[in-house]
Amino acid sequence: QVQLVQSGGGLVQAGGSLRLSCAASGRTFSTYDVGWFRQAPGKEREFVAAIRWTGGRTVYADSVKGRFTISRDNAQNTVFLQMNSLKPEDTAVYSCAAVITSVIQTTPPLYRYWGQGTQVTVSS
Repeated sequence: QVQLVQSGGGLVQAGGSLRLSCAASGRTFSTYDVGWFRQAPGKEREFVAAIRWTGGRTVYADSVKGRFTISRDNAQNTVFLQMNSLKPEDTAVYSCAAVITSVIQTTPPLYRYWGQGTQVTVSS
């Protein structure tokens, strides 16, 4: 059983930066892959980035590649999403999610545990 608590959302100007955090509690969290997803009003939830439990492999959506960086600190049971060069189209509710899996996942139904969601708003 894993609980995920998010922080770090807010309002920024286009071109600015934010760092989201996803803090976990529960046993064996370091064995979980973690993904970040986002959902804008009227849109489907979409994949943003994911990281393997080892931290050795990361995957990014094309829309954020080169701008966002996912990382994890298993000693602190925390996963981060560093968002740079933000664009208005990045505006959404961002959620972290965790799952034990043998292969890194990019689809929401495959993630078992979810954070509460954090609003990110980027003004033009």
